[in-house]
Amino acid sequence: MKVIFLQDVKGKGKKGEVKNVADGYAHNYLLKNNLAAEANAGNVSQLNAQKKKKEQEAQQELEEAKQLKAKIEELTVELTAKSGEDGRLFGSVTSKQIAEELKKTHGIKVDKRKIELSDAIRSLGYTNVPVKVHNDVTATVKVHVTEE
Repeated sequence: MKVIFLQDVKGKGKKGEVKNVADGYAHNYLLKNNLAAEANAGNVSQLNAQKKKKEQEAQQELEEAKQLKAKIEELTVELTAKSGEDGRLFGSVTSKQIAEELKKTHGIKVDKRKIELSDAIRSLGYTNVPVKVHNDVTATVKVHVTEE
């Protein structure tokens, strides 16, 4: 019997898959517990419509991410910090500070975990910092650290 899985079933199939399973297993377990639905014409077309909708949403999300990337790459984040001789900072500039400054001055909300700062900024001047906006889109924001 062909069924469409409504949930992941360990060892049998993932949500949204159409598979052939034993009739007894389908009737007595999968259908009874609402883990799967019979793969008739109506259910298959409904599944295809859901997949198409998800693809459109993913495409729209990617477009929004690209627009945000363009907006972020035009910006320069200005931060001040105390520094000693030779432009070395007493502390460091972290991704949290960059995210807060982006939100405060430019109104762009970015999660601090999306800012891929390999090591905290410990010197004055300009630094290019990658920001992961989407799985496929990474923007680069300029961070300018000046003396307090």
